[in-house]
Amino acid sequence: MVANLIKGKEIALALREKLAQEIAAHGDRPHLAVILVGDDEASLIYDRNKQKAAIDAGMDCDLHHLSEQTSEEEVLALIQQLNEDKNIHGVMVQLPLPKHIDARKVLDHIRPEKDVDGFTPQNAGLLSVKDERAIVSATPAGILYLLKTVHQSLAGMHAVIIGRSNIVGKPLAALLLNNDCTVTVVHSKTRNLPELTRQADILVAACGCPKMVKADWVKDGATVIDVGINRIDGKLCGDVDFDDVINKAAYITPVPGGVGPMTIAMLLENTYQAYKQSKV
Repeated sequence: MVANLIKGKEIALALREKLAQEIAAHGDRPHLAVILVGDDEASLIYDRNKQKAAIDAGMDCDLHHLSEQTSEEEVLALIQQLNEDKNIHGVMVQLPLPKHIDARKVLDHIRPEKDVDGFTPQNAGLLSVKDERAIVSATPAGILYLLKTVHQSLAGMHAVIIGRSNIVGKPLAALLLNNDCTVTVVHSKTRNLPELTRQADILVAACGCPKMVKADWVKDGATVIDVGINRIDGKLCGDVDFDDVINKAAYITPVPGGVGPMTIAMLLENTYQAYKQSKV
């Protein structure tokens, strides 16, 4: 058996094209503001890609690129300015932030209705109680979208998530529970890790460990979602040993071209939904 590829790049492109058509039907444009502090090259490239994708979808997108020396107070002041600007519908802060800035304090300062990354406690709480007002973090939302392209229903499926981050693992667990999965979250302190992952109908690797997941960690016919983005000898790879697992899984996402493109697409979708909500 050779796994079917879940082609996130193609799925994300179709979603962005659909979004562009819907935006074009409105008289005005959703407006996203992205804040980047420092000169991390990967973050700068990523944020410019977000900006280009937003503009291609018919949105306005401002990239506020601040110096490494920018104070926490200056970042908070910028967020407050964006919070109060009625023409701004979405605000996101690129992580990680420099060490002298408290990331939690900064993220908490974003108004929940403009928090298109879904990182504020209010949105996390709304997600946990299955409240439709929740803005869901873009990567978990993208993973759910991919899963629904290959499974008519997720009800009753056992999902095992490797990783418990606030960005992916925890919100994804809530999202899959809300879609009637049985969910197990494993992490660096979990005992008998491969024994647990072999029980998964859906296995999500989001731990930042290059090629950690091997074929003997995977149940025959499982759906494998690889969130990891790592470099080995200059080449991108995920947290899953793709060449080993492709003959064990039924479906698998590649790296690159799997989850990554969906994150940007869902960020734009969140911005569009925030824009529509602001008109109510």
